[in-house]
Amino acid sequence: MNEQVSIPAQSQDAMPAHEHEMTPAPDYAPRYPGSGKLHDKVALITGGDSGIGRAIAVLFAREGAKVAIAYLSETKDAEETKRLVEEEGSEALLIEGDLGKKAHAEEAVNATMIKFGKLDILINNAAQQWLDEDLTELSEETLRRTMDSNVMSYFFCTQAALPHLESGASIINTSSVNAFAGMGSLISYSTTRGASLALTRSLAANLADKGIRVNAVAPGPIWTPFIPGTMPAEQVEDFGSETPMGRAGQPWEVATAYLFLASADGNYYTGQTLHPNGGMVVGA
Repeated sequence: MNEQVSIPAQSQDAMPAHEHEMTPAPDYAPRYPGSGKLHDKVALITGGDSGIGRAIAVLFAREGAKVAIAYLSETKDAEETKRLVEEEGSEALLIEGDLGKKAHAEEAVNATMIKFGKLDILINNAAQQWLDEDLTELSEETLRRTMDSNVMSYFFCTQAALPHLESGASIINTSSVNAFAGMGSLISYSTTRGASLALTRSLAANLADKGIRVNAVAPGPIWTPFIPGTMPAEQVEDFGSETPMGRAGQPWEVATAYLFLASADGNYYTGQTLHPNGGMVVGA
């Protein structure tokens, strides 16, 4: 078990927020030598610049995958993730832009195909969130921005990827503990994570006969740029201490779930959800 890491009060006036401004830095680093679980695979990871996306990118690279990293605008974080992937001896492609626009989602998939010649794994992970404790105060602009980022991009990227995915391919969607338990201060975000869960289950049934597996990961409180980018500084302090484990999770502890589902280890899993959440018991 990891030692509990003290998280001081902090906040950022940005969404998406920036990993390089966080204290302490999130822990993305894989813990074990690679064993070739993703040898010769190509993965497109949305929201791959930081947080869980960065941890997935680095772990996948260690396991032999080439990685396309799609992100909105956080260039400094994305460049660092690319460096980390290359440090693992792999290749990375950075793709900047708004995946909530169908044309850009298509461009991201096309760029991946041009660079690497194929696509085996799609990780729909990009997301944004805002506090919205009073639903009457939630603006249409913020709601549509949340839906575009967290729902529409998943549809658009999947639509663009499907013609290139062959039997044995894997799609993994990021959901959240909030899709199961709800969160009174994150109504719109929780709703979008429920949508990614329903998409996962429906698409899994739709694609099973094609040999394409579709699963989800529903993290609990994880120390990523989401947290200082969303919460007031005083709420960030000791973030995650309410879990049974008494601490926030680190991105590397979530990335292993994606590796399991993306690799042959998860061959008999489709339509399922893994729950790295520090012991919070929720419905499956």
